Amino acid sequence: MIPFFHRRFLAGALLLAGLLTAFPPERTAAQDAGAMQISWEVRNRFRLFREERDFLLHVENARNRSILAAEQSLELQSEGRGWARNMVNRLCIDLQGRVNQPCTRDNTKENYLTPIDHPVTVRLAGAVPVGATCAWSFDDGDGPQQSTFDCAEPINLRVRYGKQTVASVDVSSGSDPTQRVETEIQVRDIFVAGLGDSIASGEGNPDRPLALSDEGFCFRSYLGTAGAQYYRPSRAGFKGGRACEAPDTLANWQRYSALWFNSPCHRSLYSYQARTALALAVRYTHVAVTFLPLACTGASISDGLLGSQRARECPPGKTGVCNISVNAQVAELREALTAARKRQPERTLDLVLLSVGANDVYFSGLVADVIVETATERAIFRRSGVMASVDDSRDALARELPQNFVKLREALKPLVGGDLSHVVYVSYANPALADGGVPCRGGRAGFDIHPSFNADPQRLARVSTFVDTEFLPQLKGLATCTRGALCRDPEADRMTFVDSHQAAFADHGFCAHSGNDPEFDRTCFAENGQSFNPDIVSAASQPMLCGRGASEFRAYLPRARWIRDANDSYFAAMTYPQGLPAASQPTDIHDATWGVLSAVYGGAVHPSAEGHAAMADAALPAASAVLGLDAAPPGVTRGLLAPLLPAARQ
Repeated sequence: MIPFFHRRFLAGALLLAGLLTAFPPERTAAQDAGAMQISWEVRNRFRLFREERDFLLHVENARNRSILAAEQSLELQSEGRGWARNMVNRLCIDLQGRVNQPCTRDNTKENYLTPIDHPVTVRLAGAVPVGATCAWSFDDGDGPQQSTFDCAEPINLRVRYGKQTVASVDVSSGSDPTQRVETEIQVRDIFVAGLGDSIASGEGNPDRPLALSDEGFCFRSYLGTAGAQYYRPSRAGFKGGRACEAPDTLANWQRYSALWFNSPCHRSLYSYQARTALALAVRYTHVAVTFLPLACTGASISDGLLGSQRARECPPGKTGVCNISVNAQVAELREALTAARKRQPERTLDLVLLSVGANDVYFSGLVADVIVETATERAIFRRSGVMASVDDSRDALARELPQNFVKLREALKPLVGGDLSHVVYVSYANPALADGGVPCRGGRAGFDIHPSFNADPQRLARVSTFVDTEFLPQLKGLATCTRGALCRDPEADRMTFVDSHQAAFADHGFCAHSGNDPEFDRTCFAENGQSFNPDIVSAASQPMLCGRGASEFRAYLPRARWIRDANDSYFAAMTYPQGLPAASQPTDIHDATWGVLSAVYGGAVHPSAEGHAAMADAALPAASAVLGLDAAPPGVTRGLLAPLLPAARQ
């Protein structure tokens, strides 16, 4: 039997009808001629969202817009506070990363990984006579369900997963002959998994950014003397010791953290993976999208995808012992797929979104080498292995990464039916370019959040060249089985590759500026790298030299830079990582270690929400082509998406 359906003769239904047609299917000749036809669409098609209002917000803002333009529209609507700040508590996955089984979506309990039915809205469109009566019938093979309504009313019902439902309607209008219209309804539920590292997880973009205090908070430097203390904006609500001489517990400080929909991995709804999966649901009205996000900041192929890794932090409010280990992503995906197939043997993994490899070649170590200037900190970081040279990365790129990719292919192939073209590998963008591809000139601008930071121009240029001429080309070869990559069966081992967003990022690196940047940024983040009050006394109450309160910063406003700098990272997330080894865990929140890590562990040198949206614009055509949702765009061949003109250049 088909689950119940009911009518809603409400004004809200008219709004729903308009919102759900942002991406209408290609019109038929009959539609153009005005003939009557049955149209239908799946409601709340992005199944990660528990409430339809959250999905409809994205449908409305996607109208005739790229994902990037929609993100910019939403940023302005939220006045820079971010659209995800409230949605993060209305998901089918909890803050520990566990799938809610069942998940109550729009007042109906559903199994998230294996839905048994889907909500759809059906309506009669075209030249419908005014005042006509519609006798509807819906039959999925277990007998028809029938009812009669005014033809102006949309019909809401649930149709069975994996089964075709025949919809027919007899239209009666006065003395005119009754007309019958029929169609077939079958929802395709697309199972999408997201794997990878911090770029894949959305690092740098907490779903609910940190609330900042206008007062200062004291950090010590590694020199340890009283004169080496400095103040930076504090967390709003924190009532503990703000002075270095009045230490407080980390647990007290953590209560006022930024919020991610998964704190141990810094997973964010702003990630390109979430935005690509959401865009599929927005664009294609006859599908539902089940998205399983597993990417984790800090992941490499060995430690993260194929093996466990350390967590970034515990969810806010946890005062007990932090579980510092995160399970291997591939194992988590395998377990989820096995459980789903027990309930629905025909359930398949349709698409994997993947970005990984940067941590395999010590990219964070390269960043540290570029931005850390002070000799004391450089010596400490070099001894502790935090810092890496281009030669270190080049050696890992030649020796370790190719072998790791072989292991990754072998682990992923059974999950996608032996065909790795269903893995859409989205490459990185060079974060240090502006003005059409010119390397950033370096300096303290954007990095003066910590006294020891100063992006060295020579080291920066060397790393930028390595990324462009060695790292990115080698990644493409590994993903597409070219450039001598170790592929046993190139035809089956070739991933679908996306890098068309790289051209757009050439104008939007961390040093990009515009007269349209937020006023706070233009006023308070000084281009000479002198944004913060150096006076140890007055900085305690007014840490910004511009005289404005840090609480005015908005993480989600349109900016020329699509890469978070260290100032952005601190102001948006201010992360105190809890997953560090015990020997690296300071007991004092004013410690010099926290001063460095709080400035970078929240996403420095990672894409902003706008950057992720631009990446999603590049990934969406590839995902659609792999899934066969529409004709392949120009340049797409099996397993390879050639660079397209980036829609993000606007």
